[in-house]
Amino acid sequence: MNKILLSGVKPTGQAHIGNYFGAMKQFVDLQKSGDFDCLFMIADYHALNLIQDKEEMKKLTLELALDYLAIGLDPKKSIIFKQSDVSAHTELSWIFDTIVTMPYLMRAHAFKDAEAKDKEINVGTFNYPVLMAADILLYNTDVVPVGADQKQHVEYARDIALKFNHIFKSETFKLPTDLIMKDVAVVPGTDGRKMSKSYNNIISLFATREQITKAVMSIVTDSSGDIPVNVYAIHRLFKTEAELKPLYEANKGRYKTLKDALVEDIDAFIKPMRERREKLAKDPKKVIKILEKGAKQAKKIADKKLIEVKNSIGVL
Repeated sequence: MNKILLSGVKPTGQAHIGNYFGAMKQFVDLQKSGDFDCLFMIADYHALNLIQDKEEMKKLTLELALDYLAIGLDPKKSIIFKQSDVSAHTELSWIFDTIVTMPYLMRAHAFKDAEAKDKEINVGTFNYPVLMAADILLYNTDVVPVGADQKQHVEYARDIALKFNHIFKSETFKLPTDLIMKDVAVVPGTDGRKMSKSYNNIISLFATREQITKAVMSIVTDSSGDIPVNVYAIHRLFKTEAELKPLYEANKGRYKTLKDALVEDIDAFIKPMRERREKLAKDPKKVIKILEKGAKQAKKIADKKLIEVKNSIGVL
């Protein structure tokens, strides 16, 4: 019997190669493995902490659905759905709110980060680990693929599941485990820092040849060495060290030649996904139907669990 795997991504902007090699590629690999029943969620309610414009939310949600499908997530093999289409997420989150304490949530990384920046923190940012726990626990999830820096999300879900089962003397929730994606590169941006939209140092996952060229030519190089470190670090994502060694040895100090080679390799890698995405984008109704089908599948599982929860707490 396959284990249940769930992951979610917020629709907050353009996907870049850092997103792909940091997480999205692993989603596809896990789907292909055949070892998991996969659910991939568009976490639009989580995104509401950041995106508070109707048209932008609609646009970004469709964009992320296109991204999922273009990289190879298959609605015949996985459930692909919007969080907001399954009302059990927010209903279970409220039930969890009644047993989770404020001091506990104040230990969350996102809250600490926001507090350190002296932000006026909204309740959604403060409370998002509870909604995330609901996301995970609704589906009897066994594993949640995360980077090492996101392990706390799964720990919160486990803690809340344990507390609920103890308070209500039940075995309502199983305890999920994190699936730490090892050997996942921290993808450097064009300026050498971690690739991030906030740093404006990204290479778009579905970039055109022209856009790739512009981004690669802007990569910051260190003129003190024979090998441009930032160029090589990005190139390693697309070619093995064995393939790159003769190229870089033959072109020591020739940064333009090495950048041209990187453009070729990125474009060759991106082109099939870009073309799939362009084709899918011409038929948005088809994409919406995939999300609607996924919502029905997810809702069936989530609603069954919510009935079990309601029985446990005595409201049903």
